[in-house]
Amino acid sequence: LASRQTMAMRQTPLTCSGHTRPVVDLAFSGITPYGYFLISACKDGKPMLRQGDTGDWIGTFLGHKGAVWGATLNTDATKAATAAADFTAKVWDAVSGDEVLTLAHKHIVKTVTFTQDSNCLLTGGNDKLLRIYDLSNPEAAPQEIAGHSSAIKKALWCNNDKQILSASEDKTIRLWDRSSMEEVKTLTFDTSVSSMEYVADGEILVITYGKTIAFYNALSLDLIKLVEAPAPINSASLHPEKDFFVAGGEDFKLYKFDYSTKEELESYKGHFGPVHCVRFSPDGELYASGSEDGTLRLWQTAVGKTYGLWKCVLPEDLGAENSEQLYTAPEIKA
Repeated sequence: LASRQTMAMRQTPLTCSGHTRPVVDLAFSGITPYGYFLISACKDGKPMLRQGDTGDWIGTFLGHKGAVWGATLNTDATKAATAAADFTAKVWDAVSGDEVLTLAHKHIVKTVTFTQDSNCLLTGGNDKLLRIYDLSNPEAAPQEIAGHSSAIKKALWCNNDKQILSASEDKTIRLWDRSSMEEVKTLTFDTSVSSMEYVADGEILVITYGKTIAFYNALSLDLIKLVEAPAPINSASLHPEKDFFVAGGEDFKLYKFDYSTKEELESYKGHFGPVHCVRFSPDGELYASGSEDGTLRLWQTAVGKTYGLWKCVLPEDLGAENSEQLYTAPEIKA
């Protein structure tokens, strides 16, 4: 029975539809009294908020006039921020869906991140500058940090918001000191970095470029380990417990690896186009992927576990007529 059970426990992702163009970024909130939440950025210009564990649509943030390249939620999911091709970043009330602020930029904005206290917003984009906005005083000019020689793809707070990490088309990742606004260290690569994730617990930086998934210490920028994937990778995410990491890219697949041994454990095909972004949920029970195919998919970390819309059925609960079906897939298309 064990072998048949393993075969029956197949990964059944939940498909979240609603977007009409490629999904290029996604982010989870922290765990709140109402569960956790998921925001997606899409080239259709209409970022969406969903319940994180089920993928159920909550609302769409309307107001951008171009592709949205970056989206994020603050820890308690009360605020959202988006970065767009209309030369603006916007801050939203994530409960009502109302636009709170529009921050004008001089070029396409690619990335937005809140500080832990939600008081400041970091932005970056095609004008090569990092900007720090004081959200309690949005009329004030932002602090600006120059140094990158090409467009900024991703910028993140690290080290308790005392430092900033930025990844650029100039093939570098740079660590900046917030108070001095000076560059502390630079990593240079042979090719442009496709994604960057910061894991505060343990100060780990997850970077992807080409077919490589690389893990660095976020404070020293010392290399921890490198893993080669079977295909070019656009995004990777480390499990909160650091047991696994997942990655997705140009071959439409999601890969799951053992973090300590670097062994490939599983790979799943579900998307019908390249995977642009992948992130673990804050509880580590699932990971979400966004694709060129216009959908988000939610995947179980432990296949067959009862969680969210997934329901495990034990063999003894089934009659003989359907004993083959040991795992009921959710019928819901969120």
